[in-house]
Amino acid sequence: MATFTICCLPGDGIGPEITTEAQNVLTAIGRQFGHTFTMTDEPIGGAAIDTHGVPLPEATLQACRESHAVLLGAVGGPKWDALETAIRPEKGLLALRKGLSLYANLRPAVIFPELKEASYLRPDIVADGVDVLVVRELTGGIYFGEPRGREGEPGQRRAMNTMVYDETEVRRIGRLAFEAAQQRDKRLCSVDKANVLEVSQLWREVMNELAPSYPDVTLEHMYVDNAAMQLVRDPKQFDVVVTSNLFGDILSDEAATITGSIGMLPSASLGDEKPALFEPIHGSAPDIAGQDKANPLATILSVGMLLRFGLGLEQEADAVDAAVADVIAQGLRTGDIAGPGEAVLGCRAMGAAVVDRLQARKD
Repeated sequence: MATFTICCLPGDGIGPEITTEAQNVLTAIGRQFGHTFTMTDEPIGGAAIDTHGVPLPEATLQACRESHAVLLGAVGGPKWDALETAIRPEKGLLALRKGLSLYANLRPAVIFPELKEASYLRPDIVADGVDVLVVRELTGGIYFGEPRGREGEPGQRRAMNTMVYDETEVRRIGRLAFEAAQQRDKRLCSVDKANVLEVSQLWREVMNELAPSYPDVTLEHMYVDNAAMQLVRDPKQFDVVVTSNLFGDILSDEAATITGSIGMLPSASLGDEKPALFEPIHGSAPDIAGQDKANPLATILSVGMLLRFGLGLEQEADAVDAAVADVIAQGLRTGDIAGPGEAVLGCRAMGAAVVDRLQARKD
């Protein structure tokens, strides 16, 4: 038996709905395995702007730092689109990653056998399934590089962003990616643009320097434009993909999309210290917020990653993953993954179904 403090950040849009279902699953896991999960809700994103005037209040960041793990719902929405860039809801998420020193984002893109028809790819391409792990560097690159900004008057306006990495940043994400590959099929593809970018040339050099320390892992390199094409042409050729912040942002969304619904895909953001951050990759979906239509499974699968990577509870994580697989195998569907004629569950009913399967497996 153990006691854990989980800082929950429901956020905006459907965030509170899906976070509630994830919390219910954590509570069920606690009952089943004898753990106590103390969960507190803190504001972030647009919700924090409305109540505190900033997208990441200091109290929220402090609560995260004092927790064992952080679970996030979603941030953003049209309500806050007119705000200055510096105080938009998304800045809260970037600041949270920076404040917790979370430099690695792990996004598994997996097609459940029963959901193959939901994929946008041809049936023959996904016949054997898709299982790709994208490892994205999270705190460097063009999103954080200096100089950046805008200047000039209309007719002479100019804007700049800087892509910059030092070898320490590349080495630490590289090590994590190699270690992830060791736990999977031992294939690592490093994605860059080394034919035209000096920063990518450094990236490739450091990856090659790391490779001899992982002789059981096969390393290959691929330019980002080719990688984008190959992901939709033949995703089975990939096992683990590691890349920079900008390229990873794009490729991980592409990998997610080929599975058929981003409502099914979790993520983990990790650093060298605890706590880590766990969240679904989809957005806040303000168009369906409050209507009990959201798919909570990506958030629930994020709970599985939280248990595995955040708390080291492998058996508990396996139980969550298995319960989700069970409800999918039973034919239970939310609107985003339902085929023609299939019955549709709401967010609360789908969350309850996962909790029921956890209990059934226990019995």
